[in-house]
Amino acid sequence: MIGLPLVYLLAGLMFAAFAGLSLADRENNKRLGNAAFWGLFALSFLAGDHLGDLGNGLLALALALIAGAGQLGVGVPRTTSPEDRETLAARYGARLFIPALVIPVLVLAGSLAFKRLTLNGAPLVDPKQATLISLALAALVAAVLAQVMFRQPAVSAVQEGRRLMDLVGWAALLPQMLAALGAVFALAGVGKTIGEIAVMVTPADSRFAAVAAYCLGMAVFTIMMGNAFAAFPVMTGGIALPLVIGRFGGDPAVVCAIGMLSGFCGTLLTPLAANFNLVPAALLQLKDRYAVIRAQAPTAILMLIVNVILMNALAFHA
Repeated sequence: MIGLPLVYLLAGLMFAAFAGLSLADRENNKRLGNAAFWGLFALSFLAGDHLGDLGNGLLALALALIAGAGQLGVGVPRTTSPEDRETLAARYGARLFIPALVIPVLVLAGSLAFKRLTLNGAPLVDPKQATLISLALAALVAAVLAQVMFRQPAVSAVQEGRRLMDLVGWAALLPQMLAALGAVFALAGVGKTIGEIAVMVTPADSRFAAVAAYCLGMAVFTIMMGNAFAAFPVMTGGIALPLVIGRFGGDPAVVCAIGMLSGFCGTLLTPLAANFNLVPAALLQLKDRYAVIRAQAPTAILMLIVNVILMNALAFHA
């Protein structure tokens, strides 16, 4: 059965290629740091199951040490120049978007089809991972299609991928690291501890205070962790279930939906949500790397206030 190991293999090979190309890039004075960083990240995908908890922990520390020591730099990949890109854009026009549009189409088709494919009565693809596997295969198909349509060198896709990763740098790893941190917090009982504190400080007869504590807690914890999905089980188990739902009888569907939206308000305010807030600034090469957060802050704060009011008004039946 095809499962996540295939996705890990493809990702590991891609980052290993980034490491090799970085090592060969003599125009980058930090090529050794780049090669070590992407090489270790590739190792986590290719051999993470064999390294054990201690090995993976040491690997994560090594990645943090390389990035923290400022050993990452932007390479000079051998690919098309800005002038070449303008020429190609004029030649191909809207056809340039075809490979990008192929990806969502194939992901949708694969998500639906893979769940029904069987071989000798057993699923051909792990039904629980059908979407992720479809995404990996769709990206591979789109890369090959772009090579065929635009007749670029075979290495151009990997070189462009390396250029983007060099621009983003260590922030590209934050979603994966923070998701793991959320799982660690859940296993460590952080939610229970937060719940006990919330019960102590929240007035026993104030429904609004419990709602505000949950919504604000979701936003603040998301700011700290960079991921609303990681904050959700901690804050919902600690505050929403015992207080908003258990004590005051809130509708679980409404409470959880608005609570998650409150977490997304925190996403708009934190640099730890790098894929949303730092990556765009890096790709656009903005002088202020926090420009995206500054632009989003008023909307996030206003929406958080609205969420508190909505939950208090909609989650409790008369």
